[in-house]
Amino acid sequence: MSFKLGIRREDKNRWERRVPITPEHVKILKEKHGIETIIQPSKIRVFTDEEYKKAGATVSEDLSPANVVFAVKEIPIDFFKPGKTYVFFSHTIKGQKYNMPMLKKMMELGCNLIDYEKIVDEHGRRLVFFGRYAGLAGMVDTLWVFGQRLKWKGIENPFTQVKQTIYYTGLNEIKNHLKKVKEEIEKKGIPQDIAPIVVGFAGYGNVSKGAQEILDVLPVEEIKPDELENIHRGYSDNVIYKVVFKEEHMVKRVSNTTSFDLQEYYNNPRLYESVFHQYIPFLSILMNCIYWEEKYPRLFTKSFLKKNFSNKMKLQVVGDISVDINGAIEFTEKTTTPDNPVFVYDPVRDEIIDSYKGDGVAVVAVDNLPCELPRESSQSFSETLLRFIPDIVKADYSVDFENIDLPIEIKKALILLRGKLTPSYQYMSRFL
Repeated sequence: MSFKLGIRREDKNRWERRVPITPEHVKILKEKHGIETIIQPSKIRVFTDEEYKKAGATVSEDLSPANVVFAVKEIPIDFFKPGKTYVFFSHTIKGQKYNMPMLKKMMELGCNLIDYEKIVDEHGRRLVFFGRYAGLAGMVDTLWVFGQRLKWKGIENPFTQVKQTIYYTGLNEIKNHLKKVKEEIEKKGIPQDIAPIVVGFAGYGNVSKGAQEILDVLPVEEIKPDELENIHRGYSDNVIYKVVFKEEHMVKRVSNTTSFDLQEYYNNPRLYESVFHQYIPFLSILMNCIYWEEKYPRLFTKSFLKKNFSNKMKLQVVGDISVDINGAIEFTEKTTTPDNPVFVYDPVRDEIIDSYKGDGVAVVAVDNLPCELPRESSQSFSETLLRFIPDIVKADYSVDFENIDLPIEIKKALILLRGKLTPSYQYMSRFL
């Protein structure tokens, strides 16, 4: 029996150049597993059609010979075919309204849906992800905004040297350039009118680790959240201070009990309220890297910003990598794009302007940050996905859910089987 997989062309926007499977791994799948690949042609993809041809793939608009189709972003409704299996980031598990028509169409056609976001280990940790690269690109873009905003305020600073991620050739160039910025900070120090520079990271997962990886190229000293209120006593102007916030720092039980129970917070977030506002006055940059749903308290509200805003406010930029509109960062009013990554939210007027200039706080809210590092992020993603691909392609999806022969990690990520919600995803029916 011959096995074929398809790779859909990404066309959500002109920046989406990523792929789920690289030419290198297409070749391995053919030679070691007998799996043929059909890929749609693309003029913007980071790996060219020719690279895929050399790896043994067939380049064709028609993916119908493939029983399983892999993609990165959401797929248009008119693309789906009856009974096929689709593997992509569906952005449906929170009941996202804009993707419910897509999910309904897949159900009508009896499709199978595997979502990368739900491929996790026994501890619930994601196994196939772009998160690190979102953090890497988001931190670079945020440092660029920070430098430009300070310059607009008349403050010369070493961060004006930092470019946007899309203007670097890749991660190596970024890190080598930041090493030069590090040398300048160590030699000349931070200007007194912005020192000490404190960068806060809300969250500690893959996204946060990626963002910290970039900041850590610079001269960094890590401090604890409870050390922030004394940061102005005896600080150094030759380092950047980093602080990482976990759930226990960001929320407290409404009943004011001193103990914090992480599992209780996840299960009953209504019992908790945000206390994050206590840290905001000490931060120069805030990187939001948390997973958030409406049931959780917000980190940073519009009302708090309005009550406490002045043009002397220390906080200059929020790098909202999580990008939940009006979510954890309530004044994230919209998403931005790689070529125009920032807007300023004016809390007095409750308005935004597409710029790093203006009264308020700048927000970086690019919703597809990994595409700013398309080659490296695709290579990393494909490497983690590769071990699951043969089982996904060769599985028999005509059997009952209990009997389907898939690795447990993939079985847990199977949202639809022949158009029906699988047991773990029955809750999604209320969104339909």
